Amino acid sequence: MNLREKIEKHLLSVQKPSRYIGGEVGSVIKDKSKVDVRFAFCFPDTYDIGMSHLGIKILYSLKNSRENYWCERCFAPSEDFEAIMRENDIPLYALESLDPISEFDFIGFTMQYELSYTNVLNMLDLAGIPIFAKDRSDELKNIVVAGGPCVCNPEPLADFFDIFILGEGEEVNLELMDLFWEMKQQGATKHEFLLRASHLEGIYVPSFYEFSYKDDGTIAAVTPLNGAPATIRKRIIRDIDKVFYPENFVVPFTEIVHDRISVEVLRGCIRGCRFCQAGFIYRPFREKTSDTIVEEAKLLCENTGYDEISLASLSTSDHSDIDNMLTKLLDYTEKARINLSLPSLRVDNFSESLLEKIKKVRKSGLTFAAEGGTQRLRDVINKNVTEEEIMNTCRIAFEGGYSAVKLYFMMGLPTETDEDIVGIAELAQRVVDLYYSIENRPKGRGVQVSVSCATFVPKPFTPFQFEPQDTQEMIEHKQKLLLDSVKTKKVKVSYHDPSVSKLEVILAKGDRRLCKAVYTAWKKGCKFDSWGEYFHFDRWLEAFEECGIDPAFYANRRFGYDEILPWDHLDYFVSKEFFVRENKTAHNAVTTPNCRLRCSGCGVNKCVGRECFDKSQGRI
Repeated sequence: MNLREKIEKHLLSVQKPSRYIGGEVGSVIKDKSKVDVRFAFCFPDTYDIGMSHLGIKILYSLKNSRENYWCERCFAPSEDFEAIMRENDIPLYALESLDPISEFDFIGFTMQYELSYTNVLNMLDLAGIPIFAKDRSDELKNIVVAGGPCVCNPEPLADFFDIFILGEGEEVNLELMDLFWEMKQQGATKHEFLLRASHLEGIYVPSFYEFSYKDDGTIAAVTPLNGAPATIRKRIIRDIDKVFYPENFVVPFTEIVHDRISVEVLRGCIRGCRFCQAGFIYRPFREKTSDTIVEEAKLLCENTGYDEISLASLSTSDHSDIDNMLTKLLDYTEKARINLSLPSLRVDNFSESLLEKIKKVRKSGLTFAAEGGTQRLRDVINKNVTEEEIMNTCRIAFEGGYSAVKLYFMMGLPTETDEDIVGIAELAQRVVDLYYSIENRPKGRGVQVSVSCATFVPKPFTPFQFEPQDTQEMIEHKQKLLLDSVKTKKVKVSYHDPSVSKLEVILAKGDRRLCKAVYTAWKKGCKFDSWGEYFHFDRWLEAFEECGIDPAFYANRRFGYDEILPWDHLDYFVSKEFFVRENKTAHNAVTTPNCRLRCSGCGVNKCVGRECFDKSQGRI
């Protein structure tokens, strides 16, 4: 059923109508009669955000590289278009064919952040697909799957999904679709397909696992059913330098959040910051060669017409060939009049030569992540950055012509005291004083130091997964203390709503009992929870109360080292023993060297069968 006529008559009534009609340059159209498996790739946020995401671009092109498979895109409609859809019986549809996603074999979501969970339910409802997996038929269609960083603890979504894909998707996605096509030809049921799929590495079928609980509310056991494996191991790509990468991107008609091409530089991280989930769940560290990076950038620019390149990684400046790579890229971008965008930079490998390259591509302020206001706290979180390095980096920037820097911090970190909060203001003041001590600083311009403070959210698969989050009252006290400690207008402070961070940690560390609360919150009208204008924490609190859930049990309780955690049956290669050891080390304010300096025994090398680092860092 093509919905074009029903859609087109309403497009001029909504903001950014091009979000809803498809037809962009680079989009893939196929003959349905020649397609064996259809995959609706759903991003649970608006088109503007989803089309900026690199993962959807990679997997979209990968799946469509197979002639008999068709991957189409689908995004959450904004409030104005959703109202039109519901009033006019327009089901959620895919942009390429304008067919309802209820006609697809797979309905796949990428879960990038916890506050998009209610959007998943809203999109399934708009599609006319039963929200709970148990309510869907056993016919082999409408397999609802999810991947992305949030599925490292998928339990708060377990009742809604048939399959979770753990880890990197380039290989396992095609394996899953191949299995589906094989079993569809055999006339298999959905249950039979899920049984086979559960034995593919990286595939977690939540309905095949039963949770039991102790009287104190903690987990007693996770029991596999139907012969499913006791532990599900994530998938990784072993040769990142040769992994599939698109030669083309879909080019939107409308401006999106990141309106440029993205080129992946590396995966994983060597640093081991104890708060950073991405730094652990994306291990092992692998990097592409400079030649591969440059060639992929050139090809995408030529095929899409974009005039800006962004380098994508957790820490681009940790690339072992960073200077050579940037030199090659700048040789190309300067001649082709293409802008090059670099991500946030680390202060411990910032140099004058790197600044000279940056000045050619970025004229605005520089951003550095200090994270903690005192050296003691930076040691607790294993930031491995000294104040001397922070000040030296700012000096290089100021002497290089910059008069504005932005410093990122977190508030509510483990062992944090009021002294650490005051230390943020004092460090910012010392940066201001440094600027005016430099003789060759930019003339005629005052300095601006922006301090951005996020509320710390303890996440699964980090050394801080056991930690409680500060209560809202504690965070509000610290926010006021920071504002009172700033003595000059040259330091500008911004911070986050602590109630948003509280919901984030509840969903991040929750178990399967939260599914009912997510559903109840959605029924109360919760959606787009990451958007300030749509966030209603009071409705979430009502949902928790109605479902008999104490939010503090997940947000403000210290999890025990020996406790069975909701994600302990999922294997992301880094061992729980390592996280326990690092947590104890953190409380002694002792640092752990980065992976290039010394192996910390996190467990990744045992999983991949050899040491993580050698002369060919792109392969494992």
